[in-house]
Amino acid sequence: MTDTDVIIVGAGPSGLMLAGELRLAGVRSLVLERQSQPRDTPKASGIGGRILDLLRYRGLLDRFTEASSDPHPALRFPFGNLYLDFTELAESPMHALPIPQRAVERLLDEHASELGAEIRRGHRLIGLSQDDTEVTAEVEGPEGTYRVTARYLVGCDGGRSRVRELAGIEFPGTTYPEVNRLAQVTVPDSLRVLDNGDIDVPGLGTVHTGFTRTAGGVFAFAVMDGVLSMQTTEDESAEYDDDEPLTMDELAGSVRRVLGVELPLGDPIRLSRYTFKARQAERYRIGRIMVAGDAAHLFPATGTALNVGMLDTVNLAWKLGAEINGWAPAGLLDTYHDERHFAGARAMMQTRAQAALRRGTDEADEALRQVFQELLTDEPALHRMGHLVGHSDIRYPIPGADRHPLIGTFAPDLPLHTNEGLTSVAELMHAARPVFLDLAERPDLREVVLEWRDRVDLRTAKTDDRPADALLIRPDAHIAWATPIDQPGDTAAAELRAALSHWFGT
Repeated sequence: MTDTDVIIVGAGPSGLMLAGELRLAGVRSLVLERQSQPRDTPKASGIGGRILDLLRYRGLLDRFTEASSDPHPALRFPFGNLYLDFTELAESPMHALPIPQRAVERLLDEHASELGAEIRRGHRLIGLSQDDTEVTAEVEGPEGTYRVTARYLVGCDGGRSRVRELAGIEFPGTTYPEVNRLAQVTVPDSLRVLDNGDIDVPGLGTVHTGFTRTAGGVFAFAVMDGVLSMQTTEDESAEYDDDEPLTMDELAGSVRRVLGVELPLGDPIRLSRYTFKARQAERYRIGRIMVAGDAAHLFPATGTALNVGMLDTVNLAWKLGAEINGWAPAGLLDTYHDERHFAGARAMMQTRAQAALRRGTDEADEALRQVFQELLTDEPALHRMGHLVGHSDIRYPIPGADRHPLIGTFAPDLPLHTNEGLTSVAELMHAARPVFLDLAERPDLREVVLEWRDRVDLRTAKTDDRPADALLIRPDAHIAWATPIDQPGDTAAAELRAALSHWFGT
């Protein structure tokens, strides 16, 4: 017997999200984190798009909203050196929640621990092997080295993943020769802020809010409530340790190189530094070893990695649970790579587009930026870009997707009228279990589902303007099957039986 069901290497957001999701699936999980204490180095500053919906479907979003400094930020997001401005739309295709990564990790740690996950800090993976039945991890801990065995192991240990390296997973792609320095500082008395938000820089003159490109790089800023939020981008080939904090001297030197003058700076509130890579693992799974989050992909733009990584683990957890609990159909675990590599490629496409818009320096590049910004004033284009950047345009390549437009998509949060009162699809997904939702009083379909009643929850409800007679929803809230309204009983029952067998075993 193994020591645990799943070993998770890395206690960042992806690893901690996976630990909680595995516990919801009834799986024992052990998290190994090399750092002895939670990281305090500023990294990501928010979450957004589809992961907010998923947290709401798990009943967790309120925790994150309470920890945010600004639960309702302006609906304006950077894209390369341009902006996606959703403020004039009747309904925004994307939302975000400003919250420091350390707060995200704290909340996910609390959630996973409440569910019974074990988290060992100060324990570093130094060796790894697998056979047909288990994975063995060699670990260096505070009291020496030891071994721990599990049915599966998942590397959520970042862009320099030791798991990926030991498993022999290739990580092709590009490293961009640039360094970005991000800061929030108080506005000093010596810096004049104009009424329109521009700043008057001594020795230079007026610098407009937004992005300013110079021969030295790019300077971007905005002033709000006495805080100067700023970023510099410079072409550099230097390698920086992610755990080495940015200093005010380093920041001031970067601003001086980009703008050509000294910029008065107040007291630091947040300082961080990051480089950009565009890399994606060739395989997300080799045998009993998987990778997720930054260990599986690195994107050349901000606001993407954290969200995509957490979504990876939600897709993976229920499939691991099915394998460990003994009811997974053949090939289920392989769909983790198929679906999330597809989603990662979509994210890579839009972030590489941002890199192209950001890095071009000649007149043709500037013309491309102008044309692209003009396109972003059209409402259909804005909606399309919002869904792309928010990762809410993903439709997994699921069998039967040609028979109903909802198959493969994230389940809409329909308001539901039941005998017990008003509820919603989101509330049905709190337990992270498969759900069959009968929206049209179809006893013929409910009879089929009863054969899977030990692993699929059966719910009957009414909703206005129902999109289908019935929906089969996976634990990750994606629709595995849907039947058109008034589809004949024999056809619908046969398709439903095939979908249940395909996803939840015989």
